[in-house]
Amino acid sequence: MSAAASRTGSSGPVTADRTAASAVTAVLAACQRLVDHHGYTLTRVGVDAHDRVHPADIAAVLAPNTVLLSVMHANNEIGTLQRLPAIAEITAPHGIVLHTDAAQSAGCGLLDVAELGVDLASLSAHALHGPEGIGALYIRGGTRITAQQAGGGQERGLRAGTPNVPDIVGFGAAAHLITTDAVPPPTRIRSLRDRFQDRILATIPGTTVNGHPHRRLPGNLSLTLPGIEAPGLLDRLPGIAASTGSACNTGSGEPSHVLTAIGLTRDQARATLRRGIGRTTTATDIDQAADLINRTADILMQAPAPAA
Repeated sequence: MSAAASRTGSSGPVTADRTAASAVTAVLAACQRLVDHHGYTLTRVGVDAHDRVHPADIAAVLAPNTVLLSVMHANNEIGTLQRLPAIAEITAPHGIVLHTDAAQSAGCGLLDVAELGVDLASLSAHALHGPEGIGALYIRGGTRITAQQAGGGQERGLRAGTPNVPDIVGFGAAAHLITTDAVPPPTRIRSLRDRFQDRILATIPGTTVNGHPHRRLPGNLSLTLPGIEAPGLLDRLPGIAASTGSACNTGSGEPSHVLTAIGLTRDQARATLRRGIGRTTTATDIDQAADLINRTADILMQAPAPAA
């Protein structure tokens, strides 16, 4: 996802025909608030079929009064990693603050703010197997931001309120574990994901993988299973931890905006299954889950269509 905020008095957002995939409630809602309450203009930059934002497209929409650009580092639904270093080369000379939602990549140990060249990075503890409800914001030295909550001088005057010490400690412990041998390397998790992917592709004809084929999170897998309603498939698989979209959109009857952004139809989006491979996942887990999905999908594909 890429969104640029400009300091103007324009009345509404400017959007590309294909809006960028993102955690809409986390970033776009905050950007929309700048439009609705502070007179900014919001420009959304589109993505390609692999969910990658092209730096040239970003350069094309930047204006002299653009002050902020937000690009999700790794998509939480289909896993695509964005080329933030190339984007930073465009924003830095113009003094544009570059923000990234890095919750997913930090959870995989793929976050290096110096390498990415970002000024701000949002993190979430639960994505690191830490406690829920606690997050952090990396601020590059020299980057000026204004507190969003008035009150005391906690957090160096940037966020009023008594710090949640137990969750902060849990966040720190979870972050430390990523640097130890207690967490399996991304290569092991990627091999398990590919094992699961290959078993599904070999069994269910026409299945396609969403996201970039190589530049994506190691444990993320999004598959479109043609002719199968993913919600119906999951209803028959209560023992399988999978979903039809991101946690941000749980309970929504609408197709995933991430999937429609990369060109999938509503029917294709509803036929899409999202599966995450975690630290404790084993090869046995992978094989059992793939076999259950394959058998259930075969039953659904052979079932007669309901009468009109």
